Amino acid sequence: MIPLAQMAVEVLGTADPRAKTDLSRAHAATWMDARADGALPEIGIAAPPDRPARPDRPELLHPRDVPRRKPGTPEGRIALLHAVAHIELNAVDLHWDVIARFSNVPLPPGFFDDWVRAADDESKHWGLMSDCLRAAGSHYGALPAHAGMWRAAEETAGDLMARLAVVPMVLEARGLDVTPGMIDVFRRAGEDGAVAALETIYAEEVAHVAYGSKWFNFLCGRDNLDPRPTFHDLVRTHFHGLLKPPFNEEKRADAGLPPDFYWPLTEEA
Repeated sequence: MIPLAQMAVEVLGTADPRAKTDLSRAHAATWMDARADGALPEIGIAAPPDRPARPDRPELLHPRDVPRRKPGTPEGRIALLHAVAHIELNAVDLHWDVIARFSNVPLPPGFFDDWVRAADDESKHWGLMSDCLRAAGSHYGALPAHAGMWRAAEETAGDLMARLAVVPMVLEARGLDVTPGMIDVFRRAGEDGAVAALETIYAEEVAHVAYGSKWFNFLCGRDNLDPRPTFHDLVRTHFHGLLKPPFNEEKRADAGLPPDFYWPLTEEA
């Protein structure tokens, strides 16, 4: 069994989305099976690439240049599924990147267990969205996508606490806010397969936000830092823009995010 950090680099270096997610799930299963048997395999240390390998399609555009389509149309719903697939594929890389990039930081084994599980979930989520696109007569890569997804990783490449603050506790928490509305779009259209897939994603994303909150608070405790102002400072430094309500306060609370963490970030400091 190769070290976990090397597994992460292998996933990050795989360009084809299907091959990437298949390898991600295989490596996750290897790690989790070993942990279930009571073993602690080698984590190792590895240097991930600055950017993960990517396929030729989709074409990546600046967010403002990505065409907007009305979700009430079949074309709009396909575009919505494609956008979610793109988010999920980037999430696969983000979770393996946090494993490899911070493999030199002394952390409990549970930290790596959580992000392996999250990467496995995101790989499954990409497959669900890919299946929905095929059922709708399309595929991942058929439409352009925005190129800003990896910006959060670049902004936080040197700071694990900033990575946890921005990626799971801001970006993934935003998914908890918007996914119920997406589910309603597909339910009204009678697209039960997409509804089921999005409901699975919605349920499992709560855990990913919770992993971020748990380990952010762990690191704050280890460094004798107050989590709330530390979170505010890191988000204002590394996240471009303000947080936008409405917020899914119930699901955010389930994930360990109280309102006094995110509401102050809706306004300039």
